[in-house]
Amino acid sequence: MGAIDFLAAGVLIGGIGLVFELAVRTHRSSAYRAGAGVALLTAFLTIWVNLAVGMIGDEGNPLNLIFAGVIAVAGIGGLLTRFRPGGMVRAMLAAAAVQAAAMLPTRAEGPRTAPLIGAFALPWLLAAALFRAAGRQG
Repeated sequence: MGAIDFLAAGVLIGGIGLVFELAVRTHRSSAYRAGAGVALLTAFLTIWVNLAVGMIGDEGNPLNLIFAGVIAVAGIGGLLTRFRPGGMVRAMLAAAAVQAAAMLPTRAEGPRTAPLIGAFALPWLLAAALFRAAGRQG
């Protein structure tokens, strides 16, 4: 690991931490905070896995850019809905759908690739359920 790797890790961890801190400070609902935590942890793990080894093939496989799209769907969806619980439900469901659709181009990559990618859709669904609970609380 070189200096660039440590810098990237610091920016990733720091950025996720700042966004979580913002979510905690702006929403009192424990369900909302948990949903934000699950969504951010999922985004973190998606980025980390792709930078380290890649979900599809190795880290240099251009198909791994699909997962930047998953995170973009979640983030842009949140922005467009002003991070309100109901909008976050839709954003997380959209991210889960894009994540699940990413299984389609993986047939040639081996039998373990599609289940790994599909498993990453589950925390997006959990985040959606938590945001839904937060919407019912407030």
